[in-house]
Amino acid sequence: MRRLVICVAAVAVGLLGGVGADAARVKDYASTAYDVLVPGENGSPSFTKNTNDQAKLYDALTPLKGAVTASTLAHLFKPETFGGTGKPEDIGRSDVAVLRDKFGVAHVTGKTRAALMYADGWVTAEDRGLLMELMRYAGRLAVVDAPGYDAFSVLFSGRKFEPSPATEAVLAHESDLLRAAGARGKQALADVNSYLAGINGFFKAKGIPTQTWTANDVISIGAIIAARFGANGGREAANSQLLAQLQQQLGASGGAAAFSDLAESMDPEAPLSVPGSFPYDQRPASAPGSVVLAPGSFQPATKPALPAAPRSAMSNALLIGAKRSATGHPLFVAGPQVGYLFPEVLLEEDLHGGGIDARGVLVPGVPYVVMGRGADYAWSATSSQSDNIDTFAETLCGGDDHHYLFNGECRAMTQFDAGVLKGNQTTPDTPVSFWQTVHGPVFGYAMTTGGQRVALTTERSTRGREGLSLLGFQAYDDGSVRSPQTFFAAASQIEVVFNWFYADDKHIAVFSSGRLPMRAAGTDPELPTVGTGAYEWGGFLGTAGHPQGIDPANGMIVNWNNKLGGGFGASDDNWAYGSMQRVQMLESALPVGKITLPGLVGAMNTAATQDFRKRLVPLLAQVLAKGSAPSPRDAQLLQILQQWDGTRLDLNGDGKVDEPGAAIMDAFWPRLADSVLRGALGPATDRLAGLMAPDDSPGPGGSAYLMGWYGYVDKDLRSVLGQQVSGPFSTHFCGAGNAQACAVTLWAALDAAGNALAATQGPDPAAWRADASAERIHFAPGLLRDTMRWTNRPTFQQVISFSGHRP
Repeated sequence: MRRLVICVAAVAVGLLGGVGADAARVKDYASTAYDVLVPGENGSPSFTKNTNDQAKLYDALTPLKGAVTASTLAHLFKPETFGGTGKPEDIGRSDVAVLRDKFGVAHVTGKTRAALMYADGWVTAEDRGLLMELMRYAGRLAVVDAPGYDAFSVLFSGRKFEPSPATEAVLAHESDLLRAAGARGKQALADVNSYLAGINGFFKAKGIPTQTWTANDVISIGAIIAARFGANGGREAANSQLLAQLQQQLGASGGAAAFSDLAESMDPEAPLSVPGSFPYDQRPASAPGSVVLAPGSFQPATKPALPAAPRSAMSNALLIGAKRSATGHPLFVAGPQVGYLFPEVLLEEDLHGGGIDARGVLVPGVPYVVMGRGADYAWSATSSQSDNIDTFAETLCGGDDHHYLFNGECRAMTQFDAGVLKGNQTTPDTPVSFWQTVHGPVFGYAMTTGGQRVALTTERSTRGREGLSLLGFQAYDDGSVRSPQTFFAAASQIEVVFNWFYADDKHIAVFSSGRLPMRAAGTDPELPTVGTGAYEWGGFLGTAGHPQGIDPANGMIVNWNNKLGGGFGASDDNWAYGSMQRVQMLESALPVGKITLPGLVGAMNTAATQDFRKRLVPLLAQVLAKGSAPSPRDAQLLQILQQWDGTRLDLNGDGKVDEPGAAIMDAFWPRLADSVLRGALGPATDRLAGLMAPDDSPGPGGSAYLMGWYGYVDKDLRSVLGQQVSGPFSTHFCGAGNAQACAVTLWAALDAAGNALAATQGPDPAAWRADASAERIHFAPGLLRDTMRWTNRPTFQQVISFSGHRP
């Protein structure tokens, strides 16, 4: 059978006039190239071995922690090679060859670029047709920023969105922008059209009834991914209500100081991925161009149709430069986290022809490899947390809620009819319509602390421009990237906000992309902006101002959604850029001395199985030593936490985390975090928890420890102990700054945790266990019943190094 397959493949190459031979002549400069994509390549309702085969590899790596060898890489990742042998697939054209390897990955070779893009579309429809059909409709809600509608929630609800002509016109305009973008834009549209022909050709050939796919669908799918992973901010209304409550409780200056502490927008202790300063989005001393909303006054303009889908954020990147690498060539272990889903929201292809040579993952419905590798370079991304969404507070006029003041004129809002969210057996059809101003959709109304009613609108920098990011992805795929500098040129064309990582045989680099607004002087990026026209955006940040770096002096670039460079503000919905960030687990796990690829994967896997809160135990012990344990049992609890190595694994398969420290920390942390802050914040503690939960602990969605009060506790307790703190808080939280009083508070929290555990698990702390079964990873929305051990790492990950480069 193997000989027959090889023979058929050879005949196919001959019929293609050498197309397959051309692919074979593409020189591959990778010395090592592996990847993994969970749960597997097959995303159709008909389950095959390729539905979950990569999930088995992925899950088998978890219990190894750092014990990773070259053999491990070969057995628990799959080869990320160019070309390959496999089962030929007939797609009805003689100018393209499609071979499927044993993991179901399509290796596609086209005689022309148009032929390649056609086959790309065919394969995408074959592997992700069901998901694509859902994505293209739900994505239209993201395109128009329909208030109250989370596009990912609609995607997995099974309900279809039927767009209006007005929504389709918005999408069509994006194609016009591409057409006006010169030769690159026209090539992107040509690629899209060939890709669409392949999608439609597949559905027609298989007799699957579906509405014809158009360029609007490609833009729509790009928008749903951009809204989910490449857009941040827009929480200013909730932030300002917390500020108002703090000022009511602590006075104007005390409340403002506490608010600044909690926002952590420029904490000098925040871990960074590259050296240098990139001043952007810093808070001003005064903000006459911002408004503060009265607590509890917010009223949504639209009742949410569905609860918002939880966001996963485990994307990470570990890049080791040549001087720290055992081989003398850079090492690249990196990947995005898009959530544990079936069908997987990404698919993998290997594309060659018409100037394109790229392998990696594509978004179903978008024709280019968005993360992957070329012949001599690899690239990947993490969510950057840069702020590209603002809230504007519109001054109402005309005696109603639908007129607003702008540039001295009382203007009428416009009503936008987006379409209809179709119902089901239990839910009727829901018309989707909303009011708009010059700044965007109205998502609610509120009262300012001065007693003025305002309308709140969403302004997103990339609205109506999602398609332009295709220009950057095109450059990634077609060989335009030959160096860090040309990589930056490609990444700078991507308008959605991501950190982009690059490695070749000599260099490592990173660039943070995004169309980032230059906010008016006198506005606070944490608060709503006055919408009268006096405080409009003043253009967008230039390429040189974006955080970026090439071959840092320390020989590495490590990122786990932490702040990339100094002086660069986070989005207003990210208050976790403080003194503790989970990237510290990756850095601590890195081997000493020269590093190998197995050692780098081992560092990633070790951090993926750790409880981040364990890092605080030595500090907690120092504070607790300032007081006395309420009981011998409580002293034992502290001892168990100190002896625990922080691992959260169920190695014996009994459904429980092996070490009792995990159970104790799970019960202790929420009580601890609350007790540290509540003494100073009082009732505002609950409002803060609504903005950012005290904990981001493990669960069936996988992601953990991105957001939480870890930095608050760390910085405050070090101040309580009188230790050196850079950028200390203005507010004294635990024990009002008194170490003995703080110790009493912390012992009480630990005692309460012990009481709760004893009530459910008996009196012996050594026998207490956290429920590992509840933490097992599940694939949403439930079509695939497989589960995996909890781990905290990307869902597509590359392990790669290059030993040469194109001339």
